[in-house]
Amino acid sequence: METTRNILTISEALYHLIVMMLTLGQGIHSMPVPTDVPMCTASETAQYSLTFTGKWTQAAFPKQYPVYRPPAQWSNLIGVTHSSDYHMWQRNEFASNGVREFAEKGEAWMLMKEVEEAGERIQSVYGILSAPAVVGGTGQMNTQFEVFARHSYLSFIVRIIPSPDWFVGVDTVDLCDGDHWKENVSLELFPYDAGTDSGFTFSSPNFETIPQDKITQITSSFPSHPANSFYYPRLKHLPPIAKVTLTKVKKTNQIISLPVEPTQSNQLPTGNEIEDKLINTPLDCEVSVWSPWGLCKGKCGDSGMQHRTRYILMHPANNGAACPLLEEERKCFPDNCL
Repeated sequence: METTRNILTISEALYHLIVMMLTLGQGIHSMPVPTDVPMCTASETAQYSLTFTGKWTQAAFPKQYPVYRPPAQWSNLIGVTHSSDYHMWQRNEFASNGVREFAEKGEAWMLMKEVEEAGERIQSVYGILSAPAVVGGTGQMNTQFEVFARHSYLSFIVRIIPSPDWFVGVDTVDLCDGDHWKENVSLELFPYDAGTDSGFTFSSPNFETIPQDKITQITSSFPSHPANSFYYPRLKHLPPIAKVTLTKVKKTNQIISLPVEPTQSNQLPTGNEIEDKLINTPLDCEVSVWSPWGLCKGKCGDSGMQHRTRYILMHPANNGAACPLLEEERKCFPDNCL
């Protein structure tokens, strides 16, 4: 009897151990806790002011700069505060359907749905923030948000308008430094391709990328195609197309103000006018290939002349290389002369 009782006791212990392991396993699956990232131990929450500054000028980006239908501008900003186990988007990873819809069309409903589901599933998202669109390539938008130790990261996305599926943004910027919050963070922003549309130029028609590519940063030499609107082979690096500044706000008893609607005053660049004017990206002239040689014109028995032409694809700007000759001629002898 004693042996039987011991066997039952061991069986019961194993049963409870398995149940406990399964329960813990489910908990770990629903709320992953990364161990390879620094933990934030700040005891209080922090409020930050976010200022997005567009630096998309015709001087800095002269190639195919959009001036109408529509002119260069920025969409509204959509962002989240979150923990390290969540990513709104990641470089060299596939864009979600929500990021795709926002990068291509500026529609945020699906992206917000994904954020909401992530918050419910793994409790990794703390808050959603937004800022109004900038009606122009330069200008500013502002908003404020709150973070705390468990959700000390910020991610956001802003669509480049017009474009096939291009955007700027930040992925998982940590605002915490050990046991305290960073006072100021300033980041230069560069264009990204969502990998869902195959257009090369700002005004390219919608042409779905099949199969979908991963999110990649657009550079002065990538994609390596002369038609690419950001293709500047003479540059080692593109100038920043935008900038974001994050400033810790001193706590008061006042309610955080909501972002203001875009107006003429907050669309004008402030504090960056001199800096923007100093950026003058040289744009070399681009010409087409030569046409075939024309008919040989001349008297029978004598040498004649024939011509070929080419035309300008892109006019030079900002002291870029001048256009070469657009017409050539050479001596020839008339064929089929009677």
